[in-house]
Amino acid sequence: MKQRLSSLAGSISLALFAIVGLSLVTLLTSYWLSEKVNRDPEALNVAGSLRWQTYHIAIVAAQDDPERLQTAVQNLNQSWNHASFRRFAHSDTAIYSHFRQAQANWLELERLLRAESVDTPSFYQGLVEQVNYIDGLVLLIQQDAERSVGQLRLVLVMALFLTVILAIIVLHWLRVRFEIPLIKLQQAARKIGQGDFTTRVDLANNRDELGVLANTINKMSDTIGFMYGRLETRVDEQTHQLQRSHITLQLLYDISKRINEHALNYNDFRDTTRKLADVLDLDDLELCLLTDDGKSPYLQFQAAEPDRDPCHATNCAECIRKDDCISVEEGVRQYYYPLSREQKRFGVMVARCRENQVLHDWQQQLLKSVSDQLALALSLKAEEDQVRRLAMVNERTVIARELHDSLAQALSYLKIQVTRLNKALAVKNEAIIEDVSRELREGLDSAYRQLRELLTTFRLKVDGGGLLNALETTVTQLQNQTEMEIQLDYRIADMPLEPHEEIHLLQMVREAVQNAMHHSEGSRVVIRLEHLANDDEKIELAVEDNGIGIPSDPQKLNHYGLVIIKERGRHLGGDAEILRRSEGGTGVYFRFVPQYLQKEKLNKSPTNVGDIPSIHQ
Repeated sequence: MKQRLSSLAGSISLALFAIVGLSLVTLLTSYWLSEKVNRDPEALNVAGSLRWQTYHIAIVAAQDDPERLQTAVQNLNQSWNHASFRRFAHSDTAIYSHFRQAQANWLELERLLRAESVDTPSFYQGLVEQVNYIDGLVLLIQQDAERSVGQLRLVLVMALFLTVILAIIVLHWLRVRFEIPLIKLQQAARKIGQGDFTTRVDLANNRDELGVLANTINKMSDTIGFMYGRLETRVDEQTHQLQRSHITLQLLYDISKRINEHALNYNDFRDTTRKLADVLDLDDLELCLLTDDGKSPYLQFQAAEPDRDPCHATNCAECIRKDDCISVEEGVRQYYYPLSREQKRFGVMVARCRENQVLHDWQQQLLKSVSDQLALALSLKAEEDQVRRLAMVNERTVIARELHDSLAQALSYLKIQVTRLNKALAVKNEAIIEDVSRELREGLDSAYRQLRELLTTFRLKVDGGGLLNALETTVTQLQNQTEMEIQLDYRIADMPLEPHEEIHLLQMVREAVQNAMHHSEGSRVVIRLEHLANDDEKIELAVEDNGIGIPSDPQKLNHYGLVIIKERGRHLGGDAEILRRSEGGTGVYFRFVPQYLQKEKLNKSPTNVGDIPSIHQ
């Protein structure tokens, strides 16, 4: 049967009621006894007055004064009928009996006093007996008062003794039922707060609220201990997963870093495969790389045993061309992860394990991610190779154009002069022969100069310093070849230019400055590059000298140099002008819209693509 719990509040109330009840009984008893004692002095006083009044009547009777005797008798009778003597009728029969005897004796004396002849000896003898009766009455009342005081003392002593005993019992009960259980509960709570969930509170004998609280704390400790244990297990699992995730992310980060820094080489693929096998804790991880048209891998590597032939497939091409899949063959479970990007296959990564072993989701996800990273690396490597090929083709195109624009035209000019010389020799025209000879000599000098300039141009680089650095280098080189003052005014530092634009501008500056050095006979050349904000956002190149000025018919004077300048201007989508300056000298002016502004306009106005001039690389 379920035991009934005792209430602590009820027990405390019972103890308080006991203390309060004892106090009330003590107070009421003390009050009753004190009230009784308070009436005893009055009874003693009245009893003592009876004795005095009796002597007084004897004296008055001897004086023979009837009126005074009558008054004294009345006063004595009133005293005998005083209310203080009535309580003895119910409380003390001995006192009341003695009182009735003394009162009866007085009535006998009163009868003798009212007689016509008073027997004096008998009267006085009766007075003496009456006084003895009164003395006995006073003694009995005194003894009764002393007995009441003794009872009051006894009651107070007993009340004190009972109070002390009850207080000791209550204190012991409070210690057993409250203090000791609360100390145990406090100690248990402190230990639980410190993480000791094995603590138990033993209050099996307490069938009250503290016992219920102890059982609840024990159950709470068990529950928290169980949950804490599970939490520690989960924390350990999460920590292991975080460590594993950290290693995984570190591996992916290393692969991405290598891809960004440089294209992965074959040693990098081997290192990556080994690290991946260590992270996945796989004994059999194989990587096969294949060319576009190849039927067997050019790189086949197994992480666990790199020196052993790792191939398990009878048809290598079929293995490499598989999509993401899982197969089981001869007790071996195989996971295939192709290295593909943009519908182009680079190879496959194969993970093998026992048939009863299954890779976890994170392992499969990591294999997939690494396969994608390796595919990206191979794709970037292929793109870099293609970029190198295009750069080589572009470089050869530039060389061919430079040869065409310089040496080819010079040689064509010389070829024409040779034809004239042959005709002049046939007719033996000395004037033409002399003129052609001079033209050949100047043409050869110009062609040799063009050759040196081409060699300088091919060695010249528009490197990280940009166009400004290349122009300053060119100005320094040209300044060492002439006594003319060459000034550079560069105002397009905020304008981004394409590499071919910088090369063409640099070559136009060199060609224009060299023409000024050889033909202007001036003392100063100014090179100015500025942004014309109000002229359709164009960039203007101006090369001005203070020489004699270009002749009205410049065709006979190094005409192919001017043609080269104009040809380069057309490559940039602009027109070059060579003008005679009004203040003296020659000016070469060229304006064009840089490619980045053309792209911006194209993005803003996609329907006006045809309005943008073509750009020849």
